[in-house]
Amino acid sequence: MRLTDENALLASLVGSKVVKSLPRFAAVQNELNKHVLPPIPFLPLQNEVHINEVDGFEAVEAWKNDRKLSEEEQFFPFSFKRETEEQFYLLPWEPMINIGIRNIIAKRYVSKSGSKLIGSIKERMGTDDIDITITGALFGERLKGSYVETYPREDMERLRDYMLTAERLQVKCEPLQLLGINYIVIEEMSFPFTKGENVQAYEIKAISDFDWDLIYKRNNTDVNATEFR
Repeated sequence: MRLTDENALLASLVGSKVVKSLPRFAAVQNELNKHVLPPIPFLPLQNEVHINEVDGFEAVEAWKNDRKLSEEEQFFPFSFKRETEEQFYLLPWEPMINIGIRNIIAKRYVSKSGSKLIGSIKERMGTDDIDITITGALFGERLKGSYVETYPREDMERLRDYMLTAERLQVKCEPLQLLGINYIVIEEMSFPFTKGENVQAYEIKAISDFDWDLIYKRNNTDVNATEFR
């Protein structure tokens, strides 16, 4: 049997029996066996798995969440308190803070200005309240378990009390203090659906609050009545 293109294609389709019938196949195979190692079977896998037990480790520890970070361990820690309180409440996991500043501009338009005067005449009246958006998440003590064990109920209740307060809050955060913001007023808050039974996301929208002195203080100086004659 002569090796042709059709014979090679047929051998690849039906198997090695056709190839073995080719001339000198046995001689070539014997010569290759002298130089090539026999194939080593690798299927099925028979790897042995050994699990070493660690002393002092309990299965419950595997489901514990990461611990809360202290103020020194956070890059930009965010804490706040009521003015009647002494201790600041530190958010246990560092949130993301977005700050927006808007100027109040009065625009006036010249009647029938035509193409020679395009646009408006602007007059800066002042700066509006600074918008502050605080976005973060609270985590429970365990990843799996009952509602009491996983959901961050204690932190949620404490955050709720601060958000519903009628007072302004004194804040301590480096980006805000760089803008001179030491007090904020809560405008809006939301707790969106969060995937995971041990985590609860939150979003707080607040505005800055600065101290104002609106009382006019008269300069007490002696006025000579003869000056007005």
